[in-house]
Amino acid sequence: MNRKRANGPRITGPDVDLEREVILDSKGQRVDQAYVERALAEVDAYWKKQGGRPSLTGEAKHSPHVSFRVTPDLKAKAMREAEARGMTVSQLAREAFERFLAS
Repeated sequence: MNRKRANGPRITGPDVDLEREVILDSKGQRVDQAYVERALAEVDAYWKKQGGRPSLTGEAKHSPHVSFRVTPDLKAKAMREAEARGMTVSQLAREAFERFLAS
């Protein structure tokens, strides 16, 4: 399953000429092009900080994603085993892959 960051709400309406029309925000400040640019920069900075999980390489690089289907019984066994070992199912699966492929 490809899990990409969901797009936020889409607010659409008529185009507004910020030079001609006076639009105020909730604090009474005028919304002009500079205001819009600052707001977009804040949103962009926020999403960059979110970043997701740390890379498995220890560097700021994308970790490849592998997924596959299993039976409900196998998933339940994996969940029990992972919990018993104090790890996630993903950690357990990585360990199993590493052991299998090293042999």
